[in-house]
Amino acid sequence: MRELERDLTPQPTPEAPIVLIGRGRVGRSLVAAADSTGIPARLAATDEAAETSAGATAVLLCVPDEAIEPTCETVAGAYPLPALVGHVSGAGTLAALEPAFAAGAATFSLHPLQTFPDGDTAVEGTPAAVAGSDDDAASFARALGESLGMRPFDVPEEQRAAYHAAACMASNFLVALQEASAELLTRAGVGGPDGREARELLAPLVLRTAANWAERGPDALTGPIARGDRATVERHRAALAELSPELLDAYEALAAHTEAISSGRSKEVTA
Repeated sequence: MRELERDLTPQPTPEAPIVLIGRGRVGRSLVAAADSTGIPARLAATDEAAETSAGATAVLLCVPDEAIEPTCETVAGAYPLPALVGHVSGAGTLAALEPAFAAGAATFSLHPLQTFPDGDTAVEGTPAAVAGSDDDAASFARALGESLGMRPFDVPEEQRAAYHAAACMASNFLVALQEASAELLTRAGVGGPDGREARELLAPLVLRTAANWAERGPDALTGPIARGDRATVERHRAALAELSPELLDAYEALAAHTEAISSGRSKEVTA
């Protein structure tokens, strides 16, 4: 809170709090973080946007990407106009907040680089991508993130889609990949039909691999491709063709990328 008090004008107060629009998982998690750190904040539904935004220090739109611009148009009509209007979109740029900017508000974005499975997700220690329509707005986004316990970092506006694609690959695709692995294990007769036992069996491997990657990067790579065991890879292909042919294309693409990583790592070691 001290960071906000030093950097922001006006300061959030009980009378002019930060308003979070959207009662989804992100909105609920962020307002809980604000409450725990003493930042005056109010959570409102989208149909309350105009009423609750009037006179706020800042409004943060915690709504799906397709709802940002129409909700922003509603907020832009609030009187008094909020000093700042932001969103939590990963792929969205500040252009989605043009209605508020045109009305005279500064704009910003604050995207927690985290998955939110529920409305009680802790954000302390979470990296957060920030941007602002001017230096003061960017400073506000950075100070707000830090006050919520997050670690702000900058992403060029023109690269927001690439940044968000990387985040989705790391999170969403990981879930899809592990579900495919669990399904294959189940089809191979390991575990029960609902996949629960397969997940339990694979979880220690997945978690250890993730920890290894975080600590070692590409040096965490192990397995038949990394050691050049082409015979085992061919047996993989045959097993997939029999049990899960729909996964063959994904296996081939990932195998090719794994080989490229392994080859690059070998070149670094021998250089």
